[in-house]
Amino acid sequence: MGILRYGDPEKAGFDPNRLSRVDAFIKKAIKEKHFPGAVLLVARKGVIVYHKAFGKRVVKPVEKPMEKDTIFDLASVTKVVSTTTLTMKLVEDGLVSLSDPLVDYIPEFKGFGKEQIKIVHLLTHTSGLPPWLPFFSLCNSREEVFKYIFSSHLTAPLFKPGEKIVYSDIGFILLGLLIERVKGKRLDEVARKELFQPLDLKNTMYNPPGELKEKTAATEQCKYRGRIIWGEVHDENAYSMGGVAGHAGLFSTAFDLAKFAQMMLNKGVYDGVRILGSRTVEVMTSEHARTDSGRRALGWGMRVKGAYSSGGDLLSEKAYGHTGFTGTSLWIDPELDLFIIFLTNRVHYGRENRAIIKDRPKLHNIIVSSLVT
Repeated sequence: MGILRYGDPEKAGFDPNRLSRVDAFIKKAIKEKHFPGAVLLVARKGVIVYHKAFGKRVVKPVEKPMEKDTIFDLASVTKVVSTTTLTMKLVEDGLVSLSDPLVDYIPEFKGFGKEQIKIVHLLTHTSGLPPWLPFFSLCNSREEVFKYIFSSHLTAPLFKPGEKIVYSDIGFILLGLLIERVKGKRLDEVARKELFQPLDLKNTMYNPPGELKEKTAATEQCKYRGRIIWGEVHDENAYSMGGVAGHAGLFSTAFDLAKFAQMMLNKGVYDGVRILGSRTVEVMTSEHARTDSGRRALGWGMRVKGAYSSGGDLLSEKAYGHTGFTGTSLWIDPELDLFIIFLTNRVHYGRENRAIIKDRPKLHNIIVSSLVT
């Protein structure tokens, strides 16, 4: 059901001439040093209509051209592809419920009002946990990170769980631990067995082995580690946790992500392999929390009319997506039967380089406006 194939843009409802405007847009952004390189993949109705690589995957210490099969550090796209999907599989298997307090599974988390935090609060970023803490400078291992979280008064003082959306890496670090506690295995093992292998995602993994370094896009000159990050996780907290965490750490290619995205559009199944139930996909990709500036599905972000969205202005209100700090993004629109994967190594020029924030919505607008049927 719904196996991806490369095909004619016109047969998928695109005007090829209008779609080709993407090339000039990306080349201009590269010339202006918004990012060294990029891979863009667009598919509709099971047809990949656009899959190209631009620029460089590495600029320093050597120059390497970007390839269509370049492996990228996905950063926070990890949250939806891996952590959210695996959490919903726990729900499907009757191992947890979204309304369960997290302390039912991680009793050490209790104290300071944290008992009120439910699994659904973590998935919708409404837990009251702070966005981020520098665990890499406070802790020496993933076990120490967890102990710090357990012993700290982490809940925000201004609102209770469920009252407000505040995007939190810490919430997803805890979801990663939840998966490990319930399954009795490390997060990367669970993901490999239950997600990557069944979907035949050959280039999707945590901690890529050294022999794959040449295929990866380099990220930042890291002050903390004193070197260019190339083939290892960029996120400092994920690095301090051994490269395996619920909020970041996943590496993948555009084509592997395309299989995942098509599985989601197929309501949980790809090439005869069912990853999630159809009703599960419907629930996890529908609105669960809203503010004037954003809507949250489970794990995923959603558009709000008139507000900024990395997915632009033209996707439907049913579209859901996520971005990664390293310059990655994935948007899926079930109403248009469309997904757009845009992977860059923008932090290779330094994390202060934020031009991609304006580039993403414009790029998505060009793509979606190329639809004619």
